[in-house]
Amino acid sequence: MKNLLLTSVALGLLAGQAFADETEFKAKLVGQVIIPANSIIAAPADAPDFLKHAGKFTTPDRKRTEALGTVEGKDGVRVTDINLPFDGQAMQGFSGIKTMDDGSFWTLSDNGFGTKLNSPDAALMLHNVKFDWENGKTEVVKHIFLSDPDKKAPFPIVLEGAEKRYLTGADFDIESIQPVADGFWIGEEFGPYLLKVDTEGRLTDVIPTLVDGKPVTSPDNPTITVPGNPTQKLPAFNLKRSGGFEGLAMSKDGAKLYGLLEGPLYLEDGSTEKAGDRTATRIIEFDVASKAWTGRSWLYPLDPQGAAIGDFNMLDETTALVIERDNGAGTADKACADVKQPKPDCFAPPAVLKRIYKIEFNDANVGQAARKIGYIDLLKIEDPDNKKKAGSIAGIYDMPFVTIENVDRVDATHIIVGNDNNLPFSAGRALDKADDNEFSLLEVGDFLNAK
Repeated sequence: MKNLLLTSVALGLLAGQAFADETEFKAKLVGQVIIPANSIIAAPADAPDFLKHAGKFTTPDRKRTEALGTVEGKDGVRVTDINLPFDGQAMQGFSGIKTMDDGSFWTLSDNGFGTKLNSPDAALMLHNVKFDWENGKTEVVKHIFLSDPDKKAPFPIVLEGAEKRYLTGADFDIESIQPVADGFWIGEEFGPYLLKVDTEGRLTDVIPTLVDGKPVTSPDNPTITVPGNPTQKLPAFNLKRSGGFEGLAMSKDGAKLYGLLEGPLYLEDGSTEKAGDRTATRIIEFDVASKAWTGRSWLYPLDPQGAAIGDFNMLDETTALVIERDNGAGTADKACADVKQPKPDCFAPPAVLKRIYKIEFNDANVGQAARKIGYIDLLKIEDPDNKKKAGSIAGIYDMPFVTIENVDRVDATHIIVGNDNNLPFSAGRALDKADDNEFSLLEVGDFLNAK
């Protein structure tokens, strides 16, 4: 940890003016598809009965609840309109996306219900989808359920003794995706790990994370154990829970992966890494051929109002898209008078910062802060042609969701962006209704061409 501390100090001093020239660019909504919140699919036919119903452990005390639809879905103190457990598996929420040459998209569902403890019956899934922007329709081409038949996980999985060893949200928290010819690379949060699965979703590699040669560990890492004696020191870890690989990008030649941590690394004194005076998280380089971390990394400086990143994809060899967000949800006109006192009839706190940044990082600034070239504001997307299917602001489409976790370029002038609705726990569009998944096509030519 001392080496990490010294490195962080040096990185902060080198950050300089890396984020001094941010420019806001306009975005225009040109198409939208909404996948209803309550989109439930069947577990695989050969899955154990345990996976036939998901959400059986989602009460505050995580007591088993078998009766379907008897546990309220809640966003804090606000009750949503969808209850648990589900008769099947929740297709949502979507937590990463990649545009394919055939016009389809690969996306993935994250760990299930938000924590390791409440998601042992949530199956981990990837989805290949096509969007009809003109007619607002979604075609699901394929679902892939992840499994570990060859026992690659270095710890006992939930379905360790099952004939078909499907992976669940208590095993891994998958958050970001890069399809390749022989399968998929996946960024994960519990370890955090870099995972590789084949084209059928079978686990082939589980790679622990290193920064500056030192392990990166979250409190959910399976190697973390509580001591048997209260007088003994607790084990060390240097990420908050849910601070792992929210973003995973790939170089255009496929030789390198870049994992972007959702939140900052914590230092020996309890502070977080910084770039200048801003809290910063890490972009960590991985060599695909050797399946090893290269030792190179960059800092991503968060806006003063930002709390985390949501997704990450390369545009070319040196520039990329990053979603950055705060922890708010909902609109300011329905905000609670005291955001520290949440109530069922107001948002606390409302959404303030939901952005997509274009950044630059390269050989010249290894070990320094990525340059934030500019951003688009996801709370005020222009909608002059009334393309939106949700929202109520005339001429504007907004995304007042707590987690927006899907972004990639579609073509020279368009990007796709979508929220993760944390089904059934996020309600940012309405006070009492679980969020749908809204995928939108945005025209952003000037933004993509910005230097």
